[in-house]
Amino acid sequence: MKQYLGLELPSDKAQDTGHEEEGSTLSPGGLKFLSIIRADILSILAEENIASLRALDSYLKEKLITWLSPASLELRQITWDDPASVLEKIVAYEAVHPISNLTDLKRRLGVGRRCFGYLHPAIPGEPLIFIEVALLKNVAQTIQEVLWDDPPIPEDEATCALFYSISSTQPGLAGINLGKFLIKRMIDLVKKDMPNISVFATLSPIPGYMQWLLSKLASAERSGSTFQENILEPEEEKALLDASVEIAGKNGMEVMWNLLTSTNYEWINSDRLVSVLKIPLMRLCARFLLQEKKRGKALDSVANFHLQNGAMIGRLNWMADRSGKGLLQSGGIMVNYIYRLENIEENAQSYFSTGHIHASCDIHCYIEPLKEHEETTD
Repeated sequence: MKQYLGLELPSDKAQDTGHEEEGSTLSPGGLKFLSIIRADILSILAEENIASLRALDSYLKEKLITWLSPASLELRQITWDDPASVLEKIVAYEAVHPISNLTDLKRRLGVGRRCFGYLHPAIPGEPLIFIEVALLKNVAQTIQEVLWDDPPIPEDEATCALFYSISSTQPGLAGINLGKFLIKRMIDLVKKDMPNISVFATLSPIPGYMQWLLSKLASAERSGSTFQENILEPEEEKALLDASVEIAGKNGMEVMWNLLTSTNYEWINSDRLVSVLKIPLMRLCARFLLQEKKRGKALDSVANFHLQNGAMIGRLNWMADRSGKGLLQSGGIMVNYIYRLENIEENAQSYFSTGHIHASCDIHCYIEPLKEHEETTD
């Protein structure tokens, strides 16, 4: 296990004597090489569960976590003046909202915007992970406000730091939560430099929502009337059928399926269909985020990431991302996660230990409108 492809990994003895960080740089490019190896291993394991590779992956992950401790990472603001090689990495690895051109990149690094990256001395000039931040007066409800509205407000008028994209540049670091430390250090840095900022929030995609909803609709149709789950409320189904007389379907769920799977998302061009779909899609999205779990944790990967970092679910935003990707992932809905500094540790601990999800009253009211919730934070 100590060797792989002729590369000698640092011994456990080095770790015991406190030199584990040096072990990652014994050979030039060693840390980068190990990250590439682990990326290859993860790719193979995605296709076939090989016990020996699973064990090697576990070993490499443990070592990488040790070498990539927060103390070994440098937080740096990335600006337009950085070397082209760094800027190229930002463009290439932006995973949430692709950067369309140099003008787009310059705006994301300019006035009213920030980009911070974590760098490691063993991989100089290449951020391992980076976060993009917008300085705003209020928590944004649409991605258009962040990416395309112009001009930005003066920075001294901003009261909200909104992080709208977190991207990793190293597939081999999957499962190593560098984002948790990056967010906390970024918040500390912004608070120090800009005391007028009091709100820290995200505008996040919900990548698992539409896949979950369509599987529910398909399952309900296959099960027949006897065991069919009631996805739609009676008034929602009636409104949907009334508004979509030209759409084939024997019931509201079949009509919804046909609308949501239409190739060109024609429904977003009809004000009436957008209006009638809003109520069930927002209600079911709240259910997905609050109640759908995997091993006791949020089913949605982005939700799980922010909740385990101590955020709470703040607000659902209708038609917040009308791009093809946004409609495919979540019917255009996005969500704000709120980071309240005084609650971060408590929220993270309760989520870790019990799977408890902290959310605002607005979120709970989508699925239980008349009930007051002990966990609600105003």
